[in-house]
Amino acid sequence: MEIREFLASKSKRSILDGPITKSQSTMNLSSFSLLFCELVEYSQAKSSTIQELQTRLAEAGKHIGYRIVDLILIREKNFRRETRVVNMLMFLKTVIWRALFNKEADKLEQATNDDSTYYLIETNPITNKFISIPKDKGNFNCALFIAGIVEAALEQCCFPNKVTVHWHQGTTFMIKFDESVMKREKKLSAK
Repeated sequence: MEIREFLASKSKRSILDGPITKSQSTMNLSSFSLLFCELVEYSQAKSSTIQELQTRLAEAGKHIGYRIVDLILIREKNFRRETRVVNMLMFLKTVIWRALFNKEADKLEQATNDDSTYYLIETNPITNKFISIPKDKGNFNCALFIAGIVEAALEQCCFPNKVTVHWHQGTTFMIKFDESVMKREKKLSAK
């Protein structure tokens, strides 16, 4: 009797055992928009300046960024991490973006005058779809939440960086890598 119970428990699979990309299609957009609006409202109530509000949203996104990378690397890539900048950015643009938003990011570009700066472009991020920005908030962009996710995901994979959000061709995430990343990239290219 005990062996049957053991075998029966082994054959049952939890939703957590399946690949993240397949379970993502069950995301309810209205639930996300309600929760995200509440997060923005809560952050706004705790903030006295726009800069503080932006920092709070980015920090909330970072918690997700650290965890999503671990989850994807464990389930999808057998703990294999990218070591090159462009490969990591493509992994972010495709796999991570698809896991989070059910689509790839719209565009990835490198700055023409700076090797350490890249632009990840999303014309209409989901975080901006259901939020209306009052005039007194200026150029506030709720996509700072996503910028926090991007920054943390790259940091988790040993690519120290700083991500800022700009309005250009939609919402542009400007990723500025640390000098140590670019030195490592040059060493890898020399091999």
